[in-house]
Amino acid sequence: MINVRAGVAAHLLDKKPEEARDALDAIKTASKDALRELRATLGMLRQVDDGVPLRPGPSLAQLDELIPDSAAGVGVNMLVQGEPRVLPVGVEQAAYRIVQESLTNVARHAAPASATVTITYGERDLQVEVSDDGRAVSSNGLASGGHGITGMSERAAATGGEFDAGPLPDGGWRVWARLPLNGLT
Repeated sequence: MINVRAGVAAHLLDKKPEEARDALDAIKTASKDALRELRATLGMLRQVDDGVPLRPGPSLAQLDELIPDSAAGVGVNMLVQGEPRVLPVGVEQAAYRIVQESLTNVARHAAPASATVTITYGERDLQVEVSDDGRAVSSNGLASGGHGITGMSERAAATGGEFDAGPLPDGGWRVWARLPLNGLT
């Protein structure tokens, strides 16, 4: 609502300044209310015992639940290589979020498409690959819009890992991450 009102104010500023002022007053009220709600929510969260999470973070064990939500309308094939095991929390969450963002991008930018998610448990690392056969390439060779690629790259880097994303030679897109299992928690 704040964004819409700001657009109206900008449009009306020169031609109808009084109506622009009304839009700015509405922005002030809405943002004040939102900040009050945010402060109240943060206050409640601060009262929770810091040692007890409200719920567990996302994990690779939840991918079966994630796939229908993130990849609506996309056929997804899931492959697991190696022996699944308990991973450091940071690696587990980074892997989950990389798969989540990748499948969301397939659904948004590549559909109709099919995708393959490959999770490879190595001795010293976890590799995540999501590839699709869709049409996600724009004229500059990058997927259009958003910060998803940057966010996935940052998640991999936070674990000390590597990340790569780009178009496949025969069409489609591939996201790949190597996340080291060097004791991150």
